[in-house]
Amino acid sequence: MATSNKVSLGLIGAGRIGRLHAGNIRRRLRNVDLIAVADVDLAAAEELAAELDIPKVAADYRKIIEDRDIEAVVICSSTDTHARICQDAAALGKHIFCEKPIDLDLKRIDATLLAVKQADVKLQVGFNRRFDPNFRRVRQSVADGTIGVPHLLRITSRDPQPPPLDYIRVSGGIFLDMTIHDFDMARYLVGSEVRAVYAGGGVMVDPAIGQAGDIDTALVTLHFENGVLGAIDNSRQAVYGYDQRVEVFGSEGVIMVGNETPDRHTFLNRQGSHSALPLYFFLERYTESYAAEMEAFVECILNDTPPPVSGEDGRAPVAMGLAAGLSLRERRVVEISEVG
Repeated sequence: MATSNKVSLGLIGAGRIGRLHAGNIRRRLRNVDLIAVADVDLAAAEELAAELDIPKVAADYRKIIEDRDIEAVVICSSTDTHARICQDAAALGKHIFCEKPIDLDLKRIDATLLAVKQADVKLQVGFNRRFDPNFRRVRQSVADGTIGVPHLLRITSRDPQPPPLDYIRVSGGIFLDMTIHDFDMARYLVGSEVRAVYAGGGVMVDPAIGQAGDIDTALVTLHFENGVLGAIDNSRQAVYGYDQRVEVFGSEGVIMVGNETPDRHTFLNRQGSHSALPLYFFLERYTESYAAEMEAFVECILNDTPPPVSGEDGRAPVAMGLAAGLSLRERRVVEISEVG
């Protein structure tokens, strides 16, 4: 339980996603005070602190977690540091918001979840798409039986352009970097765990991605424990923008979510029908969901309620990603239990 009507936060990581969260905390959220920021690039932390009037700045994240004025931390550093920082923060009694993934290794994730449990602190994982109002409506329709018994799930997730090759080399691969969001959405929308996956993929966008040891185009089939079948298709490059669509088909109907666009106009002329392209990237598409997930984290501390996206929710998509990678390599259906 928070000690006052405000939660004092420290931010670890002043890169793109850290700046996004800091801006939302400072400009959009009540009942929260961002009092410190740390980054190994001290200049980046100082720049963000000056921009948002954050009083404390450090290069070492330990300065944040050791600060007695800070109740919770928001971890936006590089993936390879997440588990260690989570464990250190838990040991000092800090509640934790951690960007996905907690780690790329299930044993390190399990050690982190154990540390959080033993410390009796809250851990929320940053799967922001759960907080998008469109996807929440799909989840509600499935949960309340509006579409009857769900049979099929389809998720399309395509980026407008690939990330830099230096990033791809350390990302853990498309399944643990990009598809991981879709794995989480699949579990969330259907309301069931995935039992097995079958993955196919190739290099169709940029040969350099293949040379870096990854693929840029993928199709993953999901077999849920409740019998639902799912399909996720990914591409690192959709020339028309950020393509994010979902469909759940059931015995009594189907519910679909299309792309968000800057406006809803349709222009007709002799050449055909024209409308706006999808919003270009995730920062635009999911602006509201990022603010909503951080607000939910603050509220779970103030009200002493479970985080809406738990550590176990953070673990499951990593297991699915590891299973998809194994499936791609061995060209077979892989049970999630095979990877733990």
